[in-house]
Amino acid sequence: QVQLVESGGGLVQAGGSLRLSCAASSRTGGHYSMGWFRQVPGTEREFVAAISRSGDSTYSADSVKGRFTISRDNAKNMVFLQMNSLKPEDTANYLCAATSNVVRISRLEDYGYWGQGTQVTVSS
Repeated sequence: QVQLVESGGGLVQAGGSLRLSCAASSRTGGHYSMGWFRQVPGTEREFVAAISRSGDSTYSADSVKGRFTISRDNAKNMVFLQMNSLKPEDTANYLCAATSNVVRISRLEDYGYWGQGTQVTVSS
């Protein structure tokens, strides 16, 4: 069982930056691929970025490519999402997720463990 707790959300102006963190309750390095998703109330959860178990491979949604970077620190069981050049359309609740999958790690159904999320609001 993996418990995930996100932090780092908040209110930021368009063009600004935020760094989200996800702390895992148990060892995730080498065992779980990790992902970030986001959700606006009334809409489906949307894939943002994912990172492989070792951290060697990363994947990002087209909407955030070049602006968001996912990374991990396996020694500390932490995953991060650096968000730059934020836009009002990035406003959402951002959730961290973990999966034992190695290959398929960019779909909602790939993930079995979820945090509660941290709210990001980007003002125009």
